[in-house]
This record gives sequence, C-alpha cells and structure tokens, in this order.
Amino acid sequence: MGHSLAAQWTINGRITSQEGKPITQAEIFFPDFNKTINSDDYGVFNFNINDSIDRIKIIITHIAYQRNDFLIVKKNSSQDIKFVLVSREILMEKIEISETIEKSQEMDQNQIKLNAKSVLVMPSAFGDFSKVLSTLPGVSSNNELSSTYSVRGGNFQENLVYVNGIQVYRPFLANTGRQEGLSFINPDFVKDISFYAGGWQPKYGDKLSSSLNIEYKEPDRFEGSASVGLLGGKIYLGGSSDNQRSKFAIGVRHKDARYLLNTLEVSGQYFPKYTDMQGFLTFDLTKKSSSLINKTKLNWLLSYGQNRYQTIPISQSAVFGSVTQNYRLQTDFMGNESLDYDTYQTGLNLSHRINDRLKTSLIASTVSTQEKENFEVEGAYRLCDVDQKSQVNFSDKCIVTRAIGTHFDYGRNALNVHISTIENRNEWLVNSNNLFEFGFGMSHQNIADDMHEYGFIDSADYVTTTTYIQNKFSMSSNNYFGYLQYSFFDQDSSHIFNIGSRYNYMNWTDQLLLSPRAQYQYRPSWSVPTRINFSMGFYHQHPQYREFRNREGMINKGVTAQKSLQIITGIDQFLTLWGRPFIFTTQAYYKHLWDLNPYEIDNVRIRYYADNIAKGHASGLDIRINGEFISGTQSWFSLGLLKTMEDIENDENGYERRPSDQRITMGAFFEDHLPKDPSLRVYFNLNFGSGYPFGPPNNSVYRNAFSGDEYYRIDMGLTKILPMSNSFFVENIIFRLEILNVLEADNTISYQWIEDVNGNNLAIPNSLSARYFNLKIMCNL
Repeated sequence: MGHSLAAQWTINGRITSQEGKPITQAEIFFPDFNKTINSDDYGVFNFNINDSIDRIKIIITHIAYQRNDFLIVKKNSSQDIKFVLVSREILMEKIEISETIEKSQEMDQNQIKLNAKSVLVMPSAFGDFSKVLSTLPGVSSNNELSSTYSVRGGNFQENLVYVNGIQVYRPFLANTGRQEGLSFINPDFVKDISFYAGGWQPKYGDKLSSSLNIEYKEPDRFEGSASVGLLGGKIYLGGSSDNQRSKFAIGVRHKDARYLLNTLEVSGQYFPKYTDMQGFLTFDLTKKSSSLINKTKLNWLLSYGQNRYQTIPISQSAVFGSVTQNYRLQTDFMGNESLDYDTYQTGLNLSHRINDRLKTSLIASTVSTQEKENFEVEGAYRLCDVDQKSQVNFSDKCIVTRAIGTHFDYGRNALNVHISTIENRNEWLVNSNNLFEFGFGMSHQNIADDMHEYGFIDSADYVTTTTYIQNKFSMSSNNYFGYLQYSFFDQDSSHIFNIGSRYNYMNWTDQLLLSPRAQYQYRPSWSVPTRINFSMGFYHQHPQYREFRNREGMINKGVTAQKSLQIITGIDQFLTLWGRPFIFTTQAYYKHLWDLNPYEIDNVRIRYYADNIAKGHASGLDIRINGEFISGTQSWFSLGLLKTMEDIENDENGYERRPSDQRITMGAFFEDHLPKDPSLRVYFNLNFGSGYPFGPPNNSVYRNAFSGDEYYRIDMGLTKILPMSNSFFVENIIFRLEILNVLEADNTISYQWIEDVNGNNLAIPNSLSARYFNLKIMCNL
C-alpha cells in the first residue's frame, strides 16, 4: 500500500523482534498522511512518499510489543530499513489480564453486544441512539418522538446508563415525546455497546430493569464527520496528539423537529429546538519509563444540553371508532405550552494499574439540571357520529352530536436537580483462573420541585375538576453503595462462574438493600459452539423524587424501595449459515416483584401511587438471531413474549395487567446493498408491539381493563456513498433519503376520555407522526 504521487522515494520496512523473528500484523501509522498499514506475514511493508518531503514520522504498534516512534530521514530513492520492537516485559501478565477480564465479560451471558456502526446508519426520526435498543428482544419503545424505552415489563425510569463507567441521566419534567430533546448518548462517540435486559453482575448499579454500558472511543488519529438534514444536523471531530498521550472527541448536535411535528393530528405552530455539546478527553499520565501502556489514564466527560420547546396549538381533528360506528372529535385551542431545560453533566475517571494484577479507578461525576414547564391551554371540543355512508369527506359530516364542552389545563412547574457521585472500582487478578472485583462509593442529591397544575372540563354546564396540584417538595439525600464479586474460570473456559453482592443504603428512607447475584455459564463440547447460561439475583431500586408524589400531587415521604428477584436461563448458539457467521440467542426469564409502587402512564409521564402497596410478577421469552444475512453486513431479528401482572392491596381486582404489559414485541434491523455497487445501500428499522393496557383515569375498577392499538412502524434509509480522491480532505460524501413511517401507520400514544350526553365514556386516541421524507447530506473526514 502506498501514497501515489509523481516523484517519490520509498521506505521498504521489515519489522522484527529482538530475536530476529518477523512480526506480522504490526500497525504502522504515518501521522503526516493520516494513513495506517499493516506488516505482512514476513513483517514487511512498503510506503511511497512525495519526493519533496525529506523526513517522515512512523509509529509502530503491536499488542505484544512496546510502541515505537521513528523519524526517517530521506537518504536515497529507496531505503531498506529494519525496525526492531522490544517485547513487553509484562507481556504474559498483560495477555493473562486481558484474556481473564475478557472471559469475565463474555460470561455476562445476559449482555447483548451491538456494533457501534449500526447506530450511525439506522434510520430513525432524529438519529437517536435509543432507537437501536428498541429492535432488541424484550425492549419496547412505542414512541418515535421520545428517547424512552422500557424493558421486560418495567418502565423507562428503571434503566441504568453508563458512559465509560460514569452514570448519566435524562431530563425529568417532559410529559410528551414531542417536548424531548435527544438521548445523552452521541452515536459519533460510541466505540462499544453492552446492553443487559436483566441479570447483570453486582458491579453494575441498582435498578429494576436494565443496564446500558457505553464506551466512548479514544481516537488514535484525526477523524471527523458532519451531517445536515431537514430535522437537524451534527458535527464531530476526534484526534490525538503526536505522542498519542492526549486524545479528544468533541461533538455538537442540533435537533429541529418542527417539520415532523407538523404531521401530528394537533395542528399549530411548533418551535422545538434542542442543542447539545459533548467532549470526551483522554490523557495518558503514565511515566515514559513505565513498561505498561496507559498505566495511569484520565478520562474527562463533559456535556451541556439545552432544550427550548414551545407550541401554540390551533386545532385537532380525530376520527375513530369501529366497523359499525365512527366518531369524530373536533377541538379548537387557545393558549400555548413551553418546556425549557438546561442540563450540565461532567465526569472524571482516573484509572491506575498499581501492578500487573491490580487496577484501581476513581470516578467522580456531577449532573445539574434546571427545568421549567409552563402551559395554559383551553380547548373547545365537539364529539359527534359521522356518516359512514357518505363516500366523500365522510369524516367531515356530523349526523349526531354526542358531546360539546371545553377543557382547560394550566401549569407552572419548576424543577432543580443536582446529583454528585464519587466511586472507587478495583480489579484484582489472582491468577488466570480467579478474578476479584470490588468497589464502593456515595451519591448526594438535592432536588427542589415546585408544582402548580389544575384542569377542568365544562360539559353541558357541568364542571368537573380533573387536576389540582399545588405544592413544593425538596429532598436532600445520600446514597452509600458498594459491591464485591468473584469470577472463576477453569482452564478451558468450559465452566465460568460469578458470584457477588451489592449493598445500597439511602439515608432518606433509612433503608439498607442487599442484592446477592450469581451467574453460571457452561460451554459443552458440541459440534455447534454453544453457551448455556443461568443467572439469579436480587435487583432493588430506591425511590426517585417522582415516586414520592401521588396522582393527586400529594407527597408521601414514607415510600421505600421496590424489590425484585430475577431468574434467567438461556442458550447461545454460534452458527454458520450460507458460509457466514450467525448467533442465535434464546432467553427465558421470571421476575418476582414486591413492595411495588403502582403507576399510570400518560404519554411519557408516569404518575405513581406513592405507596408500596402492590406485588407482581413478570415472565417471558426473548429470541434473537443476528449475523451476515447479506455478506459483509450485520442485521438482526428479534421476538419478545411477555406477561406482567400486579395485585394492588385492597382494590378487590386481584391480579391485573401492569401498564407496561406489552405481550408481543418484534424488532429488526436489516442492511442490504447492490452486489455490483456497494456504495448504494438500503437500511430498514422495523418495530411491532401489541397494545398496552389502559383505562379511564383515577378509576380503580377499570384500571388497565382495555387493550390499546398495536404499534407498528418501518423506517427506511436509502444511501449513496461518493468516495473522494485522496487529494481531498474529505474521505467521502453521503447522500441519504429517509422514509419515516413507510406504511403511514396511525399509531396511538395515549387516550383522552370524554363523557357523552348518555353518560358513556369514550376513549379518543392521540396519534403519533405520519409518513415523512427526510433528506440528509453527510461527509466523513
């Protein structure tokens, strides 16, 4: 491989060890050209340089040898140079450490590893990271406008998210998906993705449903990308210093959803603007004399997100009903609503390898958010039967008026949250078969919530108050937590075992939680490589501030932690189909739940009962196959089956469906390209979910008695990649057409209840976005 120019001089290199053995697959980096090549089976490489350049820097790296920087001065048109690399003195220990920790990660049988590149190419409304999760089994996200997701019967406030060991948070006040910004994760930064839909090891945190662990990349050389489209744009730059001891990744994202929001049933003036900026800096603080690479390393994560959402609704027209009877609701609005928030998050992760077998990390992070929500909206509505016999504009022709009235909603809410965390994590490799991991830390949170809401319906001169909340809630609490776990691996890794426990004490509730957990993996000697997995453990969750406020807005400071026992068994099979690799995964799970705090969901707002008065259970089956359905691409198909029920004390209903009881979910990501022109590519993102249960608000008899409509959606992306000449700064330019909601499915996110003149309560669906064509232009540097 060479750099082709008219007049050149050539380096003919040969890389060997101190014993003279050729080193294959060494990585040779030329910073002046931003080029990387590899040595061949004989340790040989060739590179051509412009004759006008009289010296060149070369960086050679290999996993088994110490990194070397060379400066080559031009002497003649062809130079034969021998490069000798020094073996790392701690080579065997490093390999032992990396292999053992890799085994520890592999035995996390409940983790799903995702290709980071799939996140960048998956078609979705805003390129939001969370949409890749909704294609996985057991994960549900029935709202393309929101970054929320629920896992195996939980809700979206039961999920952990980590970036390089630093826990990150989402905004708190948003009530509808259209008010939200983007999820914290910037896809351009992502190097590695591990997702646990349950059953994770003790070293991860205390939530009921899931843990998402993201590793941001540390670029070795300059890179960048930019894109602009009808729904926003983004810029990303990454790189490193000449000595590779300082690395950076910075990015800016902007989301403008106004064109997509104009496809909603509620017509009006939308002014949604969201911008975030992130930086991820890495510093190698290791002394040059050290034989360990990155012996001491500092990661610094910085983020700022700003959301300014405002809308002036004008009117809404909804037609709904059945085969035998259709209704039409026409509403005219006056007023406006707004949501503003500013969120600052930062974290430091300082890691130090004390010796060849002991590593320690100190993690400190803080998040601060100021959120304000104001709304004052009055709607005059008319509900009527429509003429089904009319063939033209039948939905516009009312034949019987069923209800006329107005509803009024007012709110002035403010929330200030500050959370600071400090944590120590340690890894001690006893030998190649035994690994201990332990850590401890504390978190302090200050929350000040000022909530003032009221609403009423005036129908036929009868006024009913629907909402009245006026109070303040402040909370200052400390959480003390820690973990200890042990992993054992036999010599051939056919048996892998992990056992440990977490503790978590919250002074606000004066409650200490202990969460023992265990995992076992067996790899039989079958013709098809197979892993059989089993895990069992306790997963508890201390209450967050929303859980202390009930549906009427009153505060109950006596709320305690929700608790669960989770049992998971599964099998992973590594198949070869059509000569290409595939992984077929099946998991069955059961969750026993107690001390539950029941809740109701309205769009993306959760209203808790603020009392631990329920018990429940969840069981299900998750199936996924992923691999190269098309050669050179990664695609997957998922199926999730779920049943989750709960029993609330003293309601005489017995066990009933939980609000997140979505019995069937299916998801897929599929990639294809033209065989003779791989620059023409097509991507599909498919989601299906059966209906969630729902019922009239504040009605214990018919709570979750009905089943909502199914959610189905297909997003498609058509891409053309134009490679640019090597003489250009830009590597390629990409033109992309996204067809969002290809089938123009009329999906429902929530229901509005109206009583007609006969005293019947009707559920009017609130629909999500319609089909939309989004154009993007992207480039990679």
